Amino acid sequence: MGKNILKIVGIFILGIAGGIFADQILWPYLIERPLFYKYKLENVPAFVNETKEITIQENTALENAVEKVAKIVVGIKTRTANGKVFEGSGLIITSDGLVVTLAELVPQGSNFTFFVDGKAVSFQILKRDLKLNLALIKIDENNLGTSGFADLEKIKLGERVFLVGVIFENNVPQKIANEGIIKSFDPSIIETNIFEEKTILGSPLFDIEGNALGLNKIDSEGKVITIPISKIKSFCGL
Repeated sequence: MGKNILKIVGIFILGIAGGIFADQILWPYLIERPLFYKYKLENVPAFVNETKEITIQENTALENAVEKVAKIVVGIKTRTANGKVFEGSGLIITSDGLVVTLAELVPQGSNFTFFVDGKAVSFQILKRDLKLNLALIKIDENNLGTSGFADLEKIKLGERVFLVGVIFENNVPQKIANEGIIKSFDPSIIETNIFEEKTILGSPLFDIEGNALGLNKIDSEGKVITIPISKIKSFCGL
C-alpha cells in the first residue's frame, strides 16, 4: 500500500517537472528552430482585433465627413400664398453663394427664408425646373465652404453613404444626419435603404469622403431617393 502511494506521488512529481521543463525549456528551444518557426504564436493573425480596428476607422471617417459637410447645408423655410409651410434643405455648390435645392421647396408666389449656419440670409431665385424638380438660388454670402462632387461612374452597390439636412425645432434650424447604403442606382436616380420624414427634403447625400452624390427626395413610404449629382451639375451649368 505504502509503495503504491509513493509510486503515485513520484509519478505526480515527475509530471509536474516534465510540464515545467517542456514549457520553460523545451518549447522555447524548439520554437526557434526553422522547422517549428512558423508556429510561433506572435505570427498568428489577430483577425478579431483587425476587424475591430477597421470598424473604428470607418466610423471615424464618417464622423469626420459629417463634420466637414455640415456647414455647406442650408436650411429653407417656405410659406405659400395659401398659408402652407414647407421645410427642407439645400446644398451650397460654389463659394460665392450658389445653392441648389428642390423646386418643390420654393414654389412661385411664396415667401422664403434661407438659413446659413442658423442665420437668415438675403437671396435671389435664379431659376426653377419643375420637371427635374430643381431650383438654383444665389444667397448674399461669400467665402463659403463647398464639397467635391462624387464620380458616379465609381459608385457601387452597398456603398456606405450619409445625408445631412436641416430641421426646424421651435422654428430654430438644426442639423441632422442619417446613414445607410446605396440600394440601387442608374443615371436617373439613386435609391438608398434610408428612411426619413418629409422634413429632410432637399438634403444632400454624400459618400464616405464627403463628396456630394445628389439631392434627396422622399417617396410615399418615407424612403430616401436621390437626384444624381450629374443632373444637378448640368442644371447648374457646372
